Amino acid sequence: METTERLVRDLLAAINEGAVDRIGPLVAEDFVDHGAPPWAPKGRAGYLQIMGFLTGVLRLRFELHDLVASGDQVAVRATAHGVHNSGHLGFAATGKPYAMMTMHLYRSTGGVLVEHWGVRDELSALWQVGALPVPEPVAL
Repeated sequence: METTERLVRDLLAAINEGAVDRIGPLVAEDFVDHGAPPWAPKGRAGYLQIMGFLTGVLRLRFELHDLVASGDQVAVRATAHGVHNSGHLGFAATGKPYAMMTMHLYRSTGGVLVEHWGVRDELSALWQVGALPVPEPVAL
């Protein structure tokens, strides 16, 4: 198993176990999370704060479907299972569970993860928890 794949698998395991303390050594001090909201704190410290929120408040866990490694990059397709316990997307918390499709790309250098790009189907999650009405099907 290549270094980047091992790092990503260790990261996902730490998230799934709610072990944010194990994430710090996996990411660079100047880690860049391109998938984070613009107001999110930067670097390793910021990433750890976000991971603490995701695992502690939203109880986020990943169900891994695909992992493709090539050189210093790893792509992941996973379902994020969580609980809508926060109004951070502009809708009052409902306390309901959701399953959200996600895709991630990680890059490593020097034995640590240095970048992350993430795509999340947050709209579907908001439909599932009832924060937004599900649209009616379009007649074809």
